[in-house]
Amino acid sequence: MTANRDTGLAARHKTHAVGVGGVIVGGGAPIVVQSMTNTDTADIVGTVKQIAELAREGSELVRITVDRDEAAKAVPRIRDQLAARGVSVPIVGDFHYIGHKLLGDNPGCAQALDKYRINPGNVGFKDKKDKQFGAIIELALRYAKPVRIGVNWGSLDQELLTHLMDENAAKGAPLSARAVMHEAMVRSALLSAERAQEMGLGADRIIISAKVSSVQDLVAVYTILAARSHYALHLGLTEAGMGSKGIVASSAAIGILLQQGIGDTIRFSLTPEPGGDRTLEVRTAQELLQTMGLRSFVPVVAACPGCGRTTSTVFQELARDVQDMIRERMPQWKVRYPGVETLNFAVMGCIVNGPGESKHADVGISLPGTGEQPAAPVFIDGKKAMTLRGPNIAAEFKQIVEEYIERRFGQGARTTAVNEGAGAQQ
Repeated sequence: MTANRDTGLAARHKTHAVGVGGVIVGGGAPIVVQSMTNTDTADIVGTVKQIAELAREGSELVRITVDRDEAAKAVPRIRDQLAARGVSVPIVGDFHYIGHKLLGDNPGCAQALDKYRINPGNVGFKDKKDKQFGAIIELALRYAKPVRIGVNWGSLDQELLTHLMDENAAKGAPLSARAVMHEAMVRSALLSAERAQEMGLGADRIIISAKVSSVQDLVAVYTILAARSHYALHLGLTEAGMGSKGIVASSAAIGILLQQGIGDTIRFSLTPEPGGDRTLEVRTAQELLQTMGLRSFVPVVAACPGCGRTTSTVFQELARDVQDMIRERMPQWKVRYPGVETLNFAVMGCIVNGPGESKHADVGISLPGTGEQPAAPVFIDGKKAMTLRGPNIAAEFKQIVEEYIERRFGQGARTTAVNEGAGAQQ
């Protein structure tokens, strides 16, 4: 794969475009952010609330567990209540063990879902495996739904793994057990996809994932998958963990693959703190894509880390307040100010890099550090616009940000652009 000379990113791996509800996965479309609920799907109120929260945060696909009849029966009602709230995010049904029965017995569920997720290692054993997998594919065909074939090393097809281990042991120079596991995961995914295609499901209805919990294993497996197929690929480090560990591990694994042009949709499988915020997995996935220059979701706030020159907490508080303001206002800004997500702000704590970083941002401020003159120069579009002083610097700067957004992306800016375009045509 050739790298983009400007960004260093490899060209996107060519994959089939798959329509999931109104979202396109693969085929060169922007990389999609996915999340998953942790509610009992039979709890309709709780599940609707969490899906709405995930969608509001920016999740473009949301997966729910469909593990029993009560959950399957709840799905159409969940869909209806989301629609009543104006939430149209595509919903993916996660099926294990009895997915064929749940979908077959509950046509309302089969119709309401936008995609089915199948784990080949959990659909059955021996003769049942092909029969039950085939039943889900037939239902996907009947209801015109795409499927994700999701292989997971915690529930790998043991029959296939044993076969490959025996085959490997008979070789003169056998591979490591780790390499055999990689091959088993790739084969399980691709054989299942080929079987689905033989039954009539097009390649443009198939997404593949092969999840492990080790960074290097994930990179190895997806590198092989990309070399052997053109199916759309969903990336995710399974059981990534809690807190900073989960965020770092997921970012490392997914970031390496994205840098290589591999991946069409991603999820950060973070373990939330007890009672913690489920939407964190959406924000971290968005931030990875944005910091890598692959997508823009919200304006970026650059802020210095602080040092002995910045003993005042003013710049820290302002950076936090600006970031909080962006998160709070973004749902409205997205509608009112198209393009606002591309902005860059800078909140710097002293004179060393402050003015320079502020000039690089759309709007930047350099607050006084320890012993510096109590004045904060503000830069707009690379030029010094004003200097703020006194106790209300934070409030004044946030007002400047709001006014800049309105001026650049508001109705007045759009009217000016239209008028200028009309003048150029005359």
